Amino acid sequence: MAPTSETLTAERILEATEEVLRRHGPAKATVVDVARALGVSHGSVYRHFRTKAALREAVTKRWLDRTSEKLARIVDATDRDPAARLRDWLTALFEAKRHKAGDDPELFATYTVLTDENGAVVGEHIAELTAQLTRIITEGAGSGTFTVPDPAVAARAVFQATGRFHDPCYAREWTRPGVGEEFTALVDLLVRGLS
Repeated sequence: MAPTSETLTAERILEATEEVLRRHGPAKATVVDVARALGVSHGSVYRHFRTKAALREAVTKRWLDRTSEKLARIVDATDRDPAARLRDWLTALFEAKRHKAGDDPELFATYTVLTDENGAVVGEHIAELTAQLTRIITEGAGSGTFTVPDPAVAARAVFQATGRFHDPCYAREWTRPGVGEEFTALVDLLVRGLS
């Protein structure tokens, strides 16, 4: 039995959109395809998302939020040493991005297109990640683990310095031999520099 508009939720629409994007790619995926996958009219989808652009923005945000939420758990582990949390956070970010690129390259390519379309969503994601780093570094400065005059400036510098290991434009390099050792060397250098 086809779902009714009463049972249709934004989350179900986003799940279907992700599957349609995976199947058709960003250039060919339409709201009609999403509605068809859900067994509803395209008008039902538009009741939740006013435009195709709004739907694509929401699915992009959902994809980016998955990473932010995993990283937030590391930030919240305040019973752990800030240097260890910083290492774990940077490692988790790199692994999340590397897995997204390697586990489902077609979907990763699709999301790369969508993130290019949704600069505001990407900007918010980067601001959230930088805020998470700022919190770790601030707590490290408060405990004496780190000696930085401005944790927010240090957080932005750490984020930018590690860009090769989380910016999608470098995804092809993430499977190169030795990339893990290069990442570890950079993180070691950054943690020593903050101390």
